Amino acid sequence: MSRTIEVDFLPQAFEEAKEKPRILIIDDNRDFTYSAKLGLERTGRYSVWEENEPARAHQTAQHIQPDLILLDIAMPGTDGGEVAARIESDPTLHRTPVVFLTALVTRAEARSGLQIQGHPFLAKPISIPELVAGIERNLPALSHDKHAASFGLQHVTNN
Repeated sequence: MSRTIEVDFLPQAFEEAKEKPRILIIDDNRDFTYSAKLGLERTGRYSVWEENEPARAHQTAQHIQPDLILLDIAMPGTDGGEVAARIESDPTLHRTPVVFLTALVTRAEARSGLQIQGHPFLAKPISIPELVAGIERNLPALSHDKHAASFGLQHVTNN
């Protein structure tokens, strides 16, 4: 007698995440990624993943297909610039916005609108409200519309 057992290997959180913009945080500082993930998820607006190994960052991004990547610049081994270059050269990820996170700049420099390697950046340390504001400034409208659609809302433009 043979039996078929059906198993769902995708956690429920992954399925629920399809409805919210997906944010990937890449930083070698586990304490930072953990606290940022908790703070962002508590807003109820995002599904957040962490990657603490810069050498695996590109592979993780391919698997998750995030709507936005928060990327530390100064990491051992593979720095944020190298990770960003790999993401930009990947045909499935090249349109994914990358926002650098760095302690190498001041908050005033981050607010100035300057970019690093063509990407916006946020100064660390950073509060959750500042992080949310940075995400919202750089999250593609398509992600917002997809999230709103999951709640039965539509994007309205004024002409």
